[in-house]
Formats: sequence, C-alpha cells, structure tokens
Amino acid sequence: MGPLSAKSYPGTQLVRTEPTIERAKQEIDYGRRGKGYFFGAFRPATGEALTHPYDGRTIKNWVDFLERTEAWIPSQEEGVSRVYAIVDNLNVHRATDVLLFSLAHPRWEFVFTHKYAAYLNLIEPWWKILRSLALKGRRFETWDEVITAVEKAGEYWNRHKHPFRWGHRRRHRSRRKPGLAQMPRATRMYE
Repeated sequence: MGPLSAKSYPGTQLVRTEPTIERAKQEIDYGRRGKGYFFGAFRPATGEALTHPYDGRTIKNWVDFLERTEAWIPSQEEGVSRVYAIVDNLNVHRATDVLLFSLAHPRWEFVFTHKYAAYLNLIEPWWKILRSLALKGRRFETWDEVITAVEKAGEYWNRHKHPFRWGHRRRHRSRRKPGLAQMPRATRMYE
C-alpha cells in the first residue's frame, strides 16, 4: 500500500464551522510531513494479514519483506507446501534478487497479474479495509504516527479475522432467482 504520507485523511463526517447552513469547510492539508510504503501479505483462507513499513519500494526492501513473509507463513511440516505470491508487474517484483529468493525457497511461486487487473489480487480489497480502519478521518503529523495506526489496525484485523472468498455476496444484496428475467407487471390504462 503506498505511497502514504503523514497528512489528513477524509472521514465520513463533514467538519462544520458553525451550526448555520453553510458549505462544510476543512483546513487544506498538503501532507508533506514524511512518507513511506507498506508491503503486505494476505492469506485468504484464514484472513490473516501481515504488513511492514518501508521507506521506499526498493529491491532490498521487497526481498526483506519476502523473508519476513516466509518466516510468518507456516512451514511445510505444518501443512503449507506451496506459497502463491500474486504480485503486479512492478520492476522490483521481477528483479534478480527475487529470482534468487525463489530459487532458495522452492515452495514459492510468483503469479503476475495482467496490467489493469488489480481486482484479481485478493489483497486489494483488504488494503481498502485497512485504509478505512487505520487512516480514515485522522490527521497524522509524522510518518511514525501512520506506522503506529496501520500496525494497530493490522493487529485489530488479525484478532477479528475471517476467510475471504471470491464471489461471496455481501449481506445487503438480495440473491437473484436463476432463470429468465420476468416482465414487469403492467396494467392497462385503457379498455
């Protein structure tokens, strides 16, 4: 997730200056108080997530995060024999050091998504939830405050985790009946 910066993030409630009927006003925040990136790993079967902050999206940081993820994922003896890393086509993800990592860890397989197909990666909706939990409606003065907020949101998520499933309907959507569409019932106005 990134780049993130220490700035104000809009919330759901508007900031009102007076109880009169006026346009809502909020102080302009340019957010130049530090920035960085979060790398994340997500296990859809259990809902567990891992995030770690970095100063930049470099090859060194990416390989370091892969090593952290390897330590976080259960071992082959615990039942995880394959690890599928779904990544985009960022040049860091295709570096020589990443190839050396995959040779050193043969259970890893990197799957690259097509351009403009981020929706195929199940971590993308989770990033949206994490942003909502950690950043929405808050103002950050330093990058360290952002790191603390994201870490607390990640801990909260892992305490309340649940499996992610593709094609799972949300509760508020009604299920359509299979078959052909029915014509609307219309009454004749003239007879």
